[in-house]
Amino acid sequence: MSAATPARPEPAPDASALIVLSGLRKSYNLGRPNQAEVLHGLDLRLQRGEFVALIGPSGSGKSTLLNILGLLERPSAGSYRLLDEETQALDEQALTLRRRRSLGFVFQFHHLLPAFSALENVTLPALMRDGRVDAAARAAATGMLGAVGLADALHKRPAELSGGMQQRVAIARALVNRPPLVLADEPTGNLDRASSDGVFQLMRHMHREHGTAFLVVTHDPRLADRCDRVVELVDGRIESDTPRPAAAAGGAQTA
Repeated sequence: MSAATPARPEPAPDASALIVLSGLRKSYNLGRPNQAEVLHGLDLRLQRGEFVALIGPSGSGKSTLLNILGLLERPSAGSYRLLDEETQALDEQALTLRRRRSLGFVFQFHHLLPAFSALENVTLPALMRDGRVDAAARAAATGMLGAVGLADALHKRPAELSGGMQQRVAIARALVNRPPLVLADEPTGNLDRASSDGVFQLMRHMHREHGTAFLVVTHDPRLADRCDRVVELVDGRIESDTPRPAAAAGGAQTA
C-alpha cells in the first residue's frame, strides 16, 4: 500500500496578519466531467497596514482572487483566514457580516447610486450594516467626505461631479466604517493620468492617516511601482512577491 499523503499543516496564528492564504484553489464547473481550475494552490500573507499592488495579465485570476478575498466567492480548496478566522467555517450570514465590518471596496467604475447625493452614497455602508442611518453615521460620512476633499460637494449627485471626484466619493464610502482592509479593483483604470495620480495619492494618504491596508489591482506599472509591495499573478499562480522599500518611503509622491 502507498503511504497516505501527509495533511497540509494549518497556518500558524499571526495577530498581525489580516489575510493568510494557504493552498488556496478555485475551480469552476464547465459541465461534467470538465472543470477549470483558475487558482492553483496560492500561499499569501497580507499584514495589517500594508499597501500592496496585485498585478498580472488578463485571465491570470486576479478578479477571482479578489472575489474570494472579498468574501463574494468561496475557494474550492485550501484555507483563507481573515483576521485570524477561517472563512470556510462561516455560513452566508456570517460571511455577510464579516464583509460589512472588515472590508471596504473601490472599483474601476465607482458604482455610486445616481439618485443619491455624495453624502447619501457614503452613508450606505451604515445603512447596510445597521438598517438605518443615524446622526452618528451622517457625521462620520460628512467627516470622511471632508477628508477626501469634498466638504463642499456633500449634496451633489454623481452626475454633478467629475470622474476623479466620483472616485473620491467611492473611496470615502469604502473607508467610512474604518475597515482594516480595502480591496481596490482598477480604481484608476477609468481616469485620465492627472485624475489617476490624484486618486492614488488620496488612497496613499488615507492609508497612512488611518493605517488601513490596501490591496490594489492595477494594470498601471507607474502605480504598482509606488506601492510598498507588488504581487504578480500569472496563470493562477504567484509568480513573484516583491517588496518596494523606496515606495514605502515616498509612495505618495507623483511619479
